[in-house]
Amino acid sequence: MVCKAYPKDYSLSFKLQLVEEIEQGHLTKSQAKTKYGIQGDSTVTKWLKKYGNFEWEHQKPRTMSSTPEQRILELEAKVKLLEKQKARAEHLAERADKKVIIFDMLVDMAEKEYDIQIRKNYTPELSTSTKKSTKKP
Repeated sequence: MVCKAYPKDYSLSFKLQLVEEIEQGHLTKSQAKTKYGIQGDSTVTKWLKKYGNFEWEHQKPRTMSSTPEQRILELEAKVKLLEKQKARAEHLAERADKKVIIFDMLVDMAEKEYDIQIRKNYTPELSTSTKKSTKKP
């Protein structure tokens, strides 16, 4: 009896973690596939293209440019990659900002609902004056 392999659903966080491991050089695509039991031959490559910071579809050994036109094409590809990385960084920063706002709202709601203080009151002037007053000759 032959056992058919069914496609698995992987979480976004897992995909991003795997892409990061490969891009940082901790794993190759085939090592990642073996380590995590990924069945599809093109699955990891698709994730790298979709979530990665590297132009995997244009991956080829770097050689010396023989013409100025080739150098221009290489530089244009590099600019495209940097623009993709910048867009990804901006997206992540925007997402982090939204998380901070939501977290603050939740803390405000919890403090109001349960009549408790969750945040510490930190005043730089108070902490320095407290330190000075604790020192006695």
